[in-house]
Amino acid sequence: MKTFLSLIGGVFFAFFLTGCFGEEYDFTPPSVTLATNPIDSESDIKLKAANIDWQSDKEYKKETKDILALASKQKQISVNAGQQDSIVFDSQDFKVEEISIWVWQQDEKIKLELDKKRNFNFPKEKGEYLIELDLLSDKGTAEYVGNIVIK
Repeated sequence: MKTFLSLIGGVFFAFFLTGCFGEEYDFTPPSVTLATNPIDSESDIKLKAANIDWQSDKEYKKETKDILALASKQKQISVNAGQQDSIVFDSQDFKVEEISIWVWQQDEKIKLELDKKRNFNFPKEKGEYLIELDLLSDKGTAEYVGNIVIK
């Protein structure tokens, strides 16, 4: 009988403890980084959120009227002509439906091609560019910008 009570007490204690190990999840829109080398984070380009319309645990909204002005205020990061980068999200608790990425040089908008692994190449033409990334997911939309110079 003592063994039976100890066993019941142990099972109850185990179930009790499982309720104490809660995990917190972050359902906010993701941060976006353009990464050249997954080992060397010094060359990463952290993009700034411009417009957000996101529905998850609560509603997240942000509106920027002039995204190019916001992009031009970001720290300018140097990249090599034709350099390959990857799009990296800090979290992904959402289904990606579409990602589009462009660079702007003055008033010209150039779409960059993405492969299935979210890799793309910067233009081969040197100069100063603003970068725009649009994310469409099952949780909503988010738009990100950055400032680069291609050498």
